[in-house]
Amino acid sequence: MQELLALAEEDREIAMQRFRWLQPHLEENKSLRLVAAEAGLAFRTAQRWVALYRASGLASLARKTRLDHGARKVVSEPMKRAIEGLALESHPVPITSVHRQIKEYAQAIGEIVPSYWTVYDIVREVPPSLRTLAHQGAKSYGESFDLIHRREASKPNSIWQADHAQLDIKLLKEDGSTARPWLTIVIDDYSRAIAGYYLGFDAPSSIRTSLALRQGIWRKGHPHWQICGVPDILYTDNGADFTSKHLQQVAADLKIRLVFSIPGKPQGRGRIERFFRTVNEMFLCDLDGYIRHKKRAPSLSLDQFDERFRHFLLEIYHRRSNADGRLPPSERWEEGAFLPRMPESLEQLDLLLMHEVRARKIRRDGIHFQGLRYLSLTLAAYVGEDATIRFDPRDMGEIRVFYRDRFLCRAISAELAGETIPLRDVIRVRNQRRKELRSILHDRQKMVDTLLQLKQGPALEESHVPVPVPASPTVRIKRYRNE
Repeated sequence: MQELLALAEEDREIAMQRFRWLQPHLEENKSLRLVAAEAGLAFRTAQRWVALYRASGLASLARKTRLDHGARKVVSEPMKRAIEGLALESHPVPITSVHRQIKEYAQAIGEIVPSYWTVYDIVREVPPSLRTLAHQGAKSYGESFDLIHRREASKPNSIWQADHAQLDIKLLKEDGSTARPWLTIVIDDYSRAIAGYYLGFDAPSSIRTSLALRQGIWRKGHPHWQICGVPDILYTDNGADFTSKHLQQVAADLKIRLVFSIPGKPQGRGRIERFFRTVNEMFLCDLDGYIRHKKRAPSLSLDQFDERFRHFLLEIYHRRSNADGRLPPSERWEEGAFLPRMPESLEQLDLLLMHEVRARKIRRDGIHFQGLRYLSLTLAAYVGEDATIRFDPRDMGEIRVFYRDRFLCRAISAELAGETIPLRDVIRVRNQRRKELRSILHDRQKMVDTLLQLKQGPALEESHVPVPVPASPTVRIKRYRNE
């Protein structure tokens, strides 16, 4: 039985066919000479097969492999290794060159000179993995032949992947020029649903990642975009935006485990790479400005493209069944009716959205940032203090001010937000702040006066008792004890 199992499928079929030819003789005692004639076999061959079958079973009827199969009679083993060595040099050479060099080597050591076709066969039998490692290096070998480990999520929000890609389309910018946009994607590994994304012309950065994550985690309010919640694991590459200190702090605060792929080995991020290919093949190819259709000039702005991309994402991609029969991404994410883990508040989540900058001084007329002036009535109590500001690059009309690592207020720019603070409110807050400061000063002065009275009170009472004057006629200056 073990010998039969060790045979290749083709050899087992051959053994079974020979058994069928011999079966009338083996089971029905039919004349072997007659059976051999019907099968077109030589009688001596039939006799040999019957003897083999009765001695060793079905496996003995299989085609025998020669013990020297694959060995070349005209090429010795050292000569074969020399041919392979020449073919595996770092810079590949033509087989004609290999044959010419091996001819000289064979004549020098007294070996039989192999023919060109013998050398050709030996070179072609070198395994592709060995050729790739020799000619293209370890990186190419790893991308093609290394065994990889793929992280497989067992449920929604177990693993999210994040990555950036510059899309193969040109869009119109506000100044009339064209540029290719960058797309930042956060995808749920289990369902292939897109949790969040960010589109823009600026290069990948931590703020892009933060904006995409913020959208992914918070509720969208769209009937076909239910994906939300805090993931257990965020799986990314080793880009500077993903390994930034800011993102690490946010992940620690939201209890997200950051996992980074091995540098130079992107195979573990297969789902997000396939999504980018899907965007190219199912969406971009039909739009003006697609770089592979040079006749279709760019005509879409970033906002128009964003609107079309969102429609594609929610109405087509999220509702499209997989080729292997799986549920559409949106339905697969909802499978099991689980409750996603949400942050405590939007304020806590905004730490992902707001980008930290250098400390800013709170001036008498507000906070100055990027040529704009931001003002809030709350800042009246912190003039002269240093603060940290965070902002949304998509909406520079407002910044958020943090004082000593705690949220203080929102400050607006009148030029961008279209809102102004009335003068009467400024005067009211200013007078109120002065009143608060005067009250504090009055309270502190009272405390100082009380302390002075407690300290000097007994000494002052004793100082009023005169020192007795002696009977001597000598005039002395009156002295007090506290002197």
